[in-house]
Amino acid sequence: MSNTAPTGLSREVRRARLAVSAFFFTNGLMIATLVPHFPGIKAELGLSNTLYGVAIAAIPTGAIIAGPFAGAVIRKLGSAGTGLLFTIIAACALVTVPLANHVGALMGIFLILGASDAITDVGQNAHGLRVQRAYGRSIINTFHAIWSIGAVTGGALAGASIALNIPRTTHIAVAATLVVITFLWAYTNRLPGNDTTATTTNHTPTEPQPATQQLTTHTALILLALVAIGITGALVEDTGSTWTALYLRESLGTTAATASLGYIALIGAQFIGRILGDRAVDAWGLRTVNRTGALLIVTGMTLALAIPSLTTAIIGFALAGYGSATLVPAAMQAADELPGLKPGTGLTIVSWLMRLGFLASPPIVGALADGFSLRVGLLVLPIAGAAAVVLAHVFPGKQPRTVTEVSP
Repeated sequence: MSNTAPTGLSREVRRARLAVSAFFFTNGLMIATLVPHFPGIKAELGLSNTLYGVAIAAIPTGAIIAGPFAGAVIRKLGSAGTGLLFTIIAACALVTVPLANHVGALMGIFLILGASDAITDVGQNAHGLRVQRAYGRSIINTFHAIWSIGAVTGGALAGASIALNIPRTTHIAVAATLVVITFLWAYTNRLPGNDTTATTTNHTPTEPQPATQQLTTHTALILLALVAIGITGALVEDTGSTWTALYLRESLGTTAATASLGYIALIGAQFIGRILGDRAVDAWGLRTVNRTGALLIVTGMTLALAIPSLTTAIIGFALAGYGSATLVPAAMQAADELPGLKPGTGLTIVSWLMRLGFLASPPIVGALADGFSLRVGLLVLPIAGAAAVVLAHVFPGKQPRTVTEVSP
């Protein structure tokens, strides 16, 4: 390996890690840049709550439509090239949002945004997993933590622009431009070679799998298990943004200000879990870390629902958030390393089907809440966590650390 640092990692690999960090940061920032503007857009277009909900649903709908094609695009353009192209497409769509003068136009833009985001997401994760294999140790959870930082940054800057009365068109145009410039810089520092270079399974270097291998029943069952585990992580995230404040406000009778503490506890604990997750995976392996995480989801949500109080709810949501931290990254990693699949196929399938979980979970929880109570609706979380405990056996145990050569 040329230009080798004392730790055995080349400058190219180290730069590539910074590049992937930029990929995730810009992806998190982009959609979050738009979210604080939603109420203003709704008011300006005179949308009812129903029409507003339908318009917003166009984002995950676009993601679900485009998601299955991500693997084919990656094989054609490469993982970094895929991220660059669809980030540019998303940025172009983003700047047209303030120009939409009809709900139909807005939905069309949101479809493009969702589709671009879905393909970019698979591309950046595929490249991040390539860099992880070159490192020979877990770093994927840190990338997802950086995505969270990007999302918080995008939302905060958007909120500041609204407070300062900066025109929406100006703020979004500046944000989109910065995203593209940053991604272009990151692209020039991407990992060299193609996406079959230095392929490994469970951190052990192997020969690239032939693209003509058939999907076996065993591999298909593992994929389904990984999808279920990923959906469990997605359910926890959706609970944080959709239901925690409502549970504290309406079920526990807290004030509006206090109701935000549930979301803060869950997302804050998840961020900490992702920062610490890579060291945990290196120390104990994917199976142990994610089985423990799933147990924390069961424990935390059982506590929050069985003993309804502000204190137990906040502790419970925090435990669930921490436990969910590594589930989605681990499911993506394990799917990407499955033998017998074309490059990007396993990652594409898991990423796509996880988005179905994001789309389906709010109406399921809502229907149970309407029919019984929100406490009953939120029982889907400990149930999903229990299933993830059982399914975590599909993850590998602790693997020896190896540094993989990166071909130019």
